[in-house]
Amino acid sequence: LAPLLAALPLRLTWIDSRAQEFPPTVPEGVERLVTDAPEDVVAGAEAGAVFIIMTHQHPLDYALGERVLRRGDASYIGIIGSASKWRRFRLRLAHRGFDATQIDRVRCPIGLAAVPGKQPAEIAVSVAAELIAHYHALRPPRDPAPGPSWKALGETLRHTGAADILTVDPEA
Repeated sequence: LAPLLAALPLRLTWIDSRAQEFPPTVPEGVERLVTDAPEDVVAGAEAGAVFIIMTHQHPLDYALGERVLRRGDASYIGIIGSASKWRRFRLRLAHRGFDATQIDRVRCPIGLAAVPGKQPAEIAVSVAAELIAHYHALRPPRDPAPGPSWKALGETLRHTGAADILTVDPEA
């Protein structure tokens, strides 16, 4: 996932307690952070940060998810896992005082539902696609690219004879 996300205009911090799990080199633009207390790193993240929780332990996934929810200012919270894992997490969060609106901010399982694959590459692409969609949803709308009006396009097509192939409604 890190190489896919590294190509985007964002800062990526890859956190793990197991230094041996990192590849010898990480992609440019990716900060590698080794810590025995990844839960403590949550507090130092910027407001509006995106949190992708993909650890090797369900209890750690839960602890990180709860910490992020308690902050209340994440723009995205995603936890890797199954629907049954998420049901258990939802119950625990509710018992800890989180309301349904807070809990519903968490995406679990993460990734596009239309990509059901379980291979690491499939999961990475699916999660990256979901995060790219999230990233674009946060950006302000862009002005449309300058170009000819529908009326001008219709006139051009009529003069080239292409209007017999394509009908353009200048009023649309």
